Amino acid sequence: MSSQTSKKQQTPAVMPIKEMRGHTRRVRGVVHLPGGRRIVTCSSDGSLRLWDLESGTQIGEDWRDDEAKKSGVHSIALSPNGKTLVSGSEDGKVRLWDVETGKVVTRWMGHTGGVTSVCWSAGGHRVVSGSEDGIAGVWNAKTGETILKINTEHESVWAVKYSSDDTQIATGGYEVNIWDAKTGNLIETLKHDWMVLSLAWTSDGKKLITGSWGPIKIFDTATWEQTGTLGGHDDWVKAISLSPNNRLLASTSYDRTAQIWNLDTNLPVRPPLQHKHWVYSAAFSANGRVLVTGSNDGNAYAWDVYAILKQAGLEDLLQPPSDVPARKSLKGSSATRLPPIQARRIPPGFFDGVQNSSQSSAAHATHIRSSAYHPRGALAPSSADLHTLLNRISSFFHHSRSDTNAATELQQRPARPIFSRGPRVVEVAAVQDRKVCLLVYF
Repeated sequence: MSSQTSKKQQTPAVMPIKEMRGHTRRVRGVVHLPGGRRIVTCSSDGSLRLWDLESGTQIGEDWRDDEAKKSGVHSIALSPNGKTLVSGSEDGKVRLWDVETGKVVTRWMGHTGGVTSVCWSAGGHRVVSGSEDGIAGVWNAKTGETILKINTEHESVWAVKYSSDDTQIATGGYEVNIWDAKTGNLIETLKHDWMVLSLAWTSDGKKLITGSWGPIKIFDTATWEQTGTLGGHDDWVKAISLSPNNRLLASTSYDRTAQIWNLDTNLPVRPPLQHKHWVYSAAFSANGRVLVTGSNDGNAYAWDVYAILKQAGLEDLLQPPSDVPARKSLKGSSATRLPPIQARRIPPGFFDGVQNSSQSSAAHATHIRSSAYHPRGALAPSSADLHTLLNRISSFFHHSRSDTNAATELQQRPARPIFSRGPRVVEVAAVQDRKVCLLVYF
């Protein structure tokens, strides 16, 4: 316990680089606009707001729909072309907003309960919405026509997400249902113990990540088998967000923390990002270098992801895996992040008692060199001598180890070689190390 306490004391707390204050109720959603300098947030206070990310100040007036000024906005999503926002509100309406004017373009009606989640198709032609009425609605983004009305059999739909190829839709309730995006037919059901509040699909479509109570789960979409667990939150995981290169995941929770995860190892990058209240939303910037979180206190917070990764020695996680050259020099490389090899002087008398007393050190060294060519003719030391030598070597390297921070850093490294382009092999030992490491963060 004392070692864990000392480690926490040695790790400085991470502070947000900007705080955006203005909403009067919880910040339910956030999106980054093209260019990387502006964000839009939505809130239970019924407004959307545009912010300058560099200064942390609001740009212009609140965005509000005159027809529903008091209807809280549960979720927002940005169109692939960056010109239109879709929002879901307490009044059951789905709204499209023009990003440049901050005005409502159109309203779609059809849900009988609050709209909890919205998502664009990758092609930008459709929008899916999830509602407290248990319906997932698929809309034509141009005409507003209802294309599909999926009765999910969830008591409430808390999260909806299109697959990267637009062929499937995932919905979160007391389980996760996977639907054919064209026909609305059920493809698969992924059982969970608690309500699923958040979903994320990797851009290659190979993984679906779910957030519920406690551990975050990772599923292989080819088999729908669970292949990974991110254990660290001890309350509801309200939002999850993938970095553009799929190597980082941000999660926010009612435990008043946000966490950044290394998806190469399924380990947390560092201790959680602390908030004063529940954390409702999260979004990475287009380059992955900034994370914005929205909180129950009405504020949005910007975090310097690059600085956080650099402090952990993991800034290479901002690069796509394919960016690592096949024959990159190890000298000065940030790809390995292995601790430098440090030479130590062998103490006097290290070999005393190991070699035969009739042999001098010089003769012994000559014998070792020559025996390399004649291994069967070499005079081997006795088993007692070998035992003594091995004990000394073990003791020598034991005292040469770096502190626990270096050991934690090594656990962050991928199990595969850094130059490998094949599938990652997960070993049982790595799973056990993960369990030990996560004890620090509970």
